[in-house]
Amino acid sequence: MTSVLDRPLRGAILAAADNSLMRKAVSRYGMRLGAKRFVAGETVEDFLSAARAANARGFAVACGILGEGVRGSEEAIAAADQYCALLHTFAEQGIDANVAFKLTHVGLDIDPELAFDNAVRIAQAAHDTANTMRLDMEQSTYVDATLSIYRRLRERFTCVGFALQSYLFRSRDDLQAALPLGPNIRFVKGAYLEPPAIAYAKKQDVDENYARLVDTALSGEGYTAIATHDPRIIARVEALVAERNLPKRGRYEFQMLYGIGTPLAETLVERGYRVRLAIPFGNYWFPYLMRRLAERPANLAFFLKEALSRG
Repeated sequence: MTSVLDRPLRGAILAAADNSLMRKAVSRYGMRLGAKRFVAGETVEDFLSAARAANARGFAVACGILGEGVRGSEEAIAAADQYCALLHTFAEQGIDANVAFKLTHVGLDIDPELAFDNAVRIAQAAHDTANTMRLDMEQSTYVDATLSIYRRLRERFTCVGFALQSYLFRSRDDLQAALPLGPNIRFVKGAYLEPPAIAYAKKQDVDENYARLVDTALSGEGYTAIATHDPRIIARVEALVAERNLPKRGRYEFQMLYGIGTPLAETLVERGYRVRLAIPFGNYWFPYLMRRLAERPANLAFFLKEALSRG
């Protein structure tokens, strides 16, 4: 998993996020206290400004609208509409960005067919604008539904991708099952607390499985997105692609979160690799911020430093 915090501390941070007083305080002041390091802002204009700035520095962008777990079909349809509009805006304005979204944001918890229909509309917009879209992976309880919808989309579109989490035991089998499709896969370590019966608990095991998954993906067809801030894993990937004489662009890319690991990301761009920054925006940024704070001590230290300096 992405966290290097021990599980009790990480769980305490996430539990604190459920405290109503903390939620109100951070929601009111968090953007000014440092949340904007990790989130472009709350509006489309905020995102587009951040995306243009990232492009100017040599980065591609993955756009994510914060707000998974919608409760009504109208809200799910509106989210899909916004993703479709963004894809057309990218094409019209020449912005190097695609979209990535959670299926719960477009209705999975309401009706899987609603989520599928919304995902089809987004995939069609990506196809029409010569772009790509990706299904983000959520908690383990959503993996089967996400992969099922991906396969249905893949029957109609080649511009769709999905994510796999290296801390889940099942991800090796899920990758093997997808390889005949020549898939576009984003590999992450995993950002949710999962029980030890289904997920690796030790960081070393998560990292090793991550490297194995990337190795397997790069052995086949398709496109591989290596989403990590871990310099050791990146060094292993660089050695692997050099050994196989793979070009620095066309078969894979590195991905990093907005506001995290920027010097390393810039170094990879300077060395000629394609690097994509995942830039989120929207009103529902609080849960996203808390996950980022729970993942790495450096993130938490940065936020607390900003809060104390402005207190």
